[in-house]
Amino acid sequence: MNATTLLVFALVALVAIATPGPTVLLALANGSRYGVRRSVPGMLGAVASDFVLVGAVAVGLGALLAASEFWFSVVKWVGAAYLAWLGLRLLRSQGGLDLSQAGSAEGATARGIFAKSFLVAVTNPKGYLFCSALLPQFIDAGAPQWPQYAAIAVVFAGLDFAVMLAYAIVGAKAVQLLHRRAVLWLDRCCGGALLALAGSLAFYRRSA
Repeated sequence: MNATTLLVFALVALVAIATPGPTVLLALANGSRYGVRRSVPGMLGAVASDFVLVGAVAVGLGALLAASEFWFSVVKWVGAAYLAWLGLRLLRSQGGLDLSQAGSAEGATARGIFAKSFLVAVTNPKGYLFCSALLPQFIDAGAPQWPQYAAIAVVFAGLDFAVMLAYAIVGAKAVQLLHRRAVLWLDRCCGGALLALAGSLAFYRRSA
C-alpha cells in the first residue's frame, strides 16, 4: 500500500465517519452533558472498536456476518436494543448537566462513558459489512496484509477521534451558548436520532 492509496482511503473514510451515526451522536451528547474532557473516554471507546472492526475484517469475521443470517441477526438485534436503550435514556434526560458536577452524575464515570461508545460501535453489523466491502479494495494482495490493515486501522481511528472531538466541542459549546431548554432539546434530538438508527438497524437486511 502506497501513500496515495492510503490518502484516498482517508478521504473515503472521512466522509463515512463524518456522516452522523451512533458514535458521533454520542460524542455530541457527551460533550453537552459532561464537557469535552470528560467525553474523551467515549472517543477512546469508539477508537478501540475501530481496531476491533478492522481486525475482524482482516481475519474474515466481516465475511462471516455477510454469509451467516444467524450471527448477523444476533449482532443486529443486540446493537438495535442497545441503541434504543441509549436513545430512551437521552429522551428522558433533563437536559445538559452542570459540568462542575458531571463526575457524580449517573453513568458519568470514565469506564461507563468508554463502554457505551465501544458497545454501540462494536455491535453495529453495518460497520462490519461496510468495512468488509471497502477495506479489501485498498489492500495490495501481493504484499503482506497485516501491516496494511494496521495502517488502515490507525488512519481510520485517528479520523474517527478527530470527528468525534469536533462533535463533542459543538455539544459543549451548546451548553455554554444555549439556554437549558435548548440543551434539553439537543439531548432529545440525539435520543430520537439514536432511536431512529435503532429502528433502521432492526429492519436492516444483508444484501443477497
